[in-house]
Amino acid sequence: MSASPELHFKSAAELARMIQRREISARELLEHFIARMELHNPKINAIVAKDLDRARKRARQADEAQARGETWGPLHGLPMTIKDAYEVEGIVTTGGGPEYANHVPTRSATAVERISRAGAVIFGKTNVPYMSGDLQTYNDVYGTTNNPWNLACGPGGSSGGSAAALAAGLTGLEFGSDIGGSIRTPAHLCGVFGHKTTFGVIPKRGHVSPPPGTLREGDLSVAGPLGRSAEDLDLLLGITAGPDWGMSEGWRLDLPPARARSPKELRVAVWIDDPFCEIDAESAALLKSAAKALEDAGAHVDWAARPDFTLAEITEIYLVLLHSVVGSGFPPSIKERWMEAKAKLAPDDKSHAALQMRGGTITYADRMIWEEMQTRIRAKWADFFKGYDVVLAPVMMRPAFPHDHKSNWHARRLNVNGKEREYMDVLIWAGPAVVSYLPATAAPVGVTSEGLPVGIQIIGPHMGDRTTIAVAGMLEEILGGFRAPPGF
Repeated sequence: MSASPELHFKSAAELARMIQRREISARELLEHFIARMELHNPKINAIVAKDLDRARKRARQADEAQARGETWGPLHGLPMTIKDAYEVEGIVTTGGGPEYANHVPTRSATAVERISRAGAVIFGKTNVPYMSGDLQTYNDVYGTTNNPWNLACGPGGSSGGSAAALAAGLTGLEFGSDIGGSIRTPAHLCGVFGHKTTFGVIPKRGHVSPPPGTLREGDLSVAGPLGRSAEDLDLLLGITAGPDWGMSEGWRLDLPPARARSPKELRVAVWIDDPFCEIDAESAALLKSAAKALEDAGAHVDWAARPDFTLAEITEIYLVLLHSVVGSGFPPSIKERWMEAKAKLAPDDKSHAALQMRGGTITYADRMIWEEMQTRIRAKWADFFKGYDVVLAPVMMRPAFPHDHKSNWHARRLNVNGKEREYMDVLIWAGPAVVSYLPATAAPVGVTSEGLPVGIQIIGPHMGDRTTIAVAGMLEEILGGFRAPPGF
């Protein structure tokens, strides 16, 4: 059977249906993606570890099972890749760290086990920054991943290989993680869909970092899907969500349905302009056009509504708690330098460097104070979402930017509207959903005059994952959704 030239850009959900309808076999589809990978991956370096022999065997078994009338699950025979932060049994899992260059897990991460049980054919891993700790994707094990829309730019991070592989049509579906925009930012920069889940909805056991074998999942970070359609996000969410071992006897996850099924049922707040973090003017225009499209389709859109806190306030809480999590793994020598420098800080210094020092050296007692402020923010969000279903916001302040691998983040700079900005500002718009444990979906809404994609962030109420994904689907239907980068 000959494959359509656009087969590789179809959604995972449609590809799965094609296999179910026997319009294409799992083996044929796998070979199609392998050929795509061999042709295009050298340019972008998105897929870094491959398991082709076992994938071919599993695809063949999927076809044989289907011939017997058996179905493994909703992903039966679908070829896909997994972010290299997740352990996959039998495939080297580095997390971008040279110290794990030979780490071959004997068991997959909980979410990956569920993906496999649903019938997926996992044929490789996608690149990440060192320990998934950057908004760019490069490491000393596999090198640098390029953005398929502009090879001189990065695809974002830390799920950068995931988003680049999807955008270039090298894989059917992907699975990532997010603590600082690590799903949403690559989705935005590569023009695909990504979903940061409500905190705790999907187990993260088997994610590297922390070190392999760690059972505690930690704070703020979540797992979530990436795909070429909103339907893909909903499909993979349904497969992976639910309690991990040890809790499954005591509770069950029952995510509520989407609050709205069409724009006419939808109440939208728009938070795109904010003096605390100005965004690229052309990106802002695309985001506002997307909000206006929902309004024209019948949604009630409030352009002035804001929750009862400022972006500056929630960013400070987020960054202190984020650095308390990330900084916990830093060596004592760095923490000692932070402690010395922190003692000299002015009380009102809220620079990125100051917040990193405070968060990275925080005491348990002080963290409890910040967690109380976090809880108060969550309560304010809950009140806000009594009157609105979603908030539309930027994912970050600009489209894709050139590679910049300076080891000191504070020495990196980005240009926004002709002004030089600190690199760590890329975290600001990612933060509100993370620190508040809320779901947020990134969906493509257009391309700039320089040919770079722009995504919108759809933030929803606690456990409102299906609502934010549904709104992404509405925008997809109105605006056209995923489009392929030129040359791929």
